Amino acid sequence: MFSKLSVVVTSVLITLAAAIPNTTPPVTPPTSNQCCNSVVPASNGAASAVAALLGLDLSGLLVDVGLSCSPITVIGNDCGGTSVTCDAPDKEWGGLIAINCIPITL
Repeated sequence: MFSKLSVVVTSVLITLAAAIPNTTPPVTPPTSNQCCNSVVPASNGAASAVAALLGLDLSGLLVDVGLSCSPITVIGNDCGGTSVTCDAPDKEWGGLIAINCIPITL
């Protein structure tokens, strides 16, 4: 009985995993000043985990990724993290991740 249940549960999990689309985000020129808690390579495990939650596939991207980012609205303020310019559409990614981050030098 338990073996049948485990087969059913495994089948459901595989079906759900296949149903979640993974898309590679486009790497566009950075346009948004962001304050990120950390900036790591796209190949970093933490970046991959956050991207997977959002349905993004970062494999093969050779750019830096910002994690836990918020927009910088005033130039010169101390964000307490890493100030970068990224592609960070808030509507899609909700500040969890930003792609193609380049450090801001003032």
